[in-house]
Amino acid sequence: DASSRSIGALNRINFNTRFVIKTLMTICPGSVLMVFTVSVWFILSWMMRLCENSGGDGSSGGSKIETFLDSMYLVGITFFAIGYGDYFPETYCGRGVSITCGLMGAGCTAMVVAVLARKLELSRAEKHVHNFMMDNQLSKRLKSAAANVLRETWFIYKNTKLSKKLNQRVIRKHQRLFLSAIHTLRKTKIDQRKLFDQANQMVDMAKTQELISTIYERLQENNQNIETRITLIEQKLDLIHQSLSQVLPGLTPPPAEEGEPGGGATPQANHLPPMNYTPNPTRTRSLIRRPRVVNSRQGSSNSETTA
Repeated sequence: DASSRSIGALNRINFNTRFVIKTLMTICPGSVLMVFTVSVWFILSWMMRLCENSGGDGSSGGSKIETFLDSMYLVGITFFAIGYGDYFPETYCGRGVSITCGLMGAGCTAMVVAVLARKLELSRAEKHVHNFMMDNQLSKRLKSAAANVLRETWFIYKNTKLSKKLNQRVIRKHQRLFLSAIHTLRKTKIDQRKLFDQANQMVDMAKTQELISTIYERLQENNQNIETRITLIEQKLDLIHQSLSQVLPGLTPPPAEEGEPGGGATPQANHLPPMNYTPNPTRTRSLIRRPRVVNSRQGSSNSETTA
C-alpha cells in the first residue's frame, strides 16, 4: 500500500524480488528452503534426462540414464555430494547440469545449517535465565574453592608447625590439594569474568528505555527551570523600568490623545525617551543619597546635650 511504499522510500528500500525473498526467509525459512529444493530437484532432473537422452550413447562403459527416475537419482546423490558412481553423465550438457546441481546443493546445505542454528539459539529471556543459573553455580563453586584453599592452608600449617613429628607424605598430599584448590579458584574467576562479559553484550531494552525516560524527564525539568528563570528576569526588568520611571519621569513621554495621529494604541517605539531630554543632575543627586556615617564623638556630644 501507500504507507508501506512511503516508509520504504524514506529508508531507501526497494520492494523488489530480493526484498520479498528475504522477508519470506525471515518469516518461514523452512518452507521456503523445502519448496526451493524440491523445485530445483525436479527441474535439474528434467534437464539431465533431456541432455543424456539427446546426446548419450552409453559407449563409455557407464549405465545410460533412460528414465526420469534415474535422472532424479543422479541429481539427488549429486545435490547431497554423495556420488556413488553407478550413474554419471556422459554429455557435456549433463556434466554442466551436474556441476550446477552440486553448487546449489552446497548453498542449500549452508542455508539449512544457518536456519537450524538460528532456531536452536536461545531467546533473550532464556539467555537471562541461563546467565542467572550459571552465575549462581559459579558463585557456589567459587565459595567452595576458597573454603578448600583455607582448609588446605590450615592442614599444611598444622602438619608443619604444630606437629612434633613431620609426616612428609601427608604434607605433600595437602600441598597437592592446596594447589588444586587454587587452580579451581582461578578457573572459576575466569569463568565468572567471561559470563559477565557475555551478559554485558546483551542489550537490555528495558534498561535502555528507562534510561531514555530518565534523561527526558531531566531535560523537561531543566527546561522548566530555564523558563522560570526567564520569567523572574522579565519581572525584575519590569520593576527596574518602573523604578526608573518614578525616579526619572521624563523618560516616559505623556500618552497622546485620541484625536492626535499618535493616539490610541501607540506602538512600542513611541514610548522611547526623546532625544533632547537632559536630566537634572541636582535632582538626581538629591534622590540618590548615600548612607550617612555618624561620628562617634559627635554622637556622644549629642547624647550629653540631650541629657
